[in-house]
Amino acid sequence: MEWKSQKELKAKYMQNKPVEMYVFVDPFCMDCWMLSPIVKKLQIQYGDYFTIKHVLAGDLTALNSCKLNNRKEQLTNSSTPSKKMKHMPHLAAISIKAAELQGKRAGIRYLRRLQELLFMEQEDITDLYVLEQCADHVGLDCKEFLRDLYSSSAARAFQCDVIIATEMNVAEMPAIVFFNERIEDEGLKISGLYSYDIYVHILTEMLGGYVQPTELPPLELYLSANPMISTQDLAMIYDMPFQTIERKMKKLQLQRRVKRIQTQNGSYWKYIAYEQ
Repeated sequence: MEWKSQKELKAKYMQNKPVEMYVFVDPFCMDCWMLSPIVKKLQIQYGDYFTIKHVLAGDLTALNSCKLNNRKEQLTNSSTPSKKMKHMPHLAAISIKAAELQGKRAGIRYLRRLQELLFMEQEDITDLYVLEQCADHVGLDCKEFLRDLYSSSAARAFQCDVIIATEMNVAEMPAIVFFNERIEDEGLKISGLYSYDIYVHILTEMLGGYVQPTELPPLELYLSANPMISTQDLAMIYDMPFQTIERKMKKLQLQRRVKRIQTQNGSYWKYIAYEQ
């Protein structure tokens, strides 16, 4: 009887997800990039209980300008001819909102790929060419993306995010604000980067003590949906020792299912899809 009541309670939550999470992200912030696998795991295990909204925040204008100036210096000091590039301040942030105009999931795919380009591949994400390639990589309609990039709709969406961050007094990145279905309750804000268990504890408290996690998918299935990831992130997601995950990944490497990618920010694994 107890099992049936828990099953019925979960079914109710799935129909009317009682928790709303606002995840504030600065695409240039390393800690925001490190939060990404934690959010992914929360969505896999507890996505039946909450909806999620990604909100752009941080001093994006200054960061864009800084990246732009650094890139100009690199081009000035380089004797190697490079492909034609067009750099625009603020474009990296607004491009995320342009991607979201093609759907919420499309926007999330674009944001994750944009962070991969910055932190794993050291690309200049203020470069219009890089943004266009990012959109193409995640399957967006590139013509529509470029139109939206310069549209008032994307600009207004970006300004709405800035207003939300101001109203919720979000200053430190990353940050998550939790709301439950009781509108009289204030939101619960957690700023900074914490362990996965902390976020689960907060979610459990917001749900009145009841959560029933969904099982994690098999490792290779997860890799097929998240083709670039570090051993450390996988160890957190699967709650396994680092060395255990490293051995599993090396085994997949021998099977030519993954390859190791070395970057300035550490090493990552890239999943190799089966050829059709």
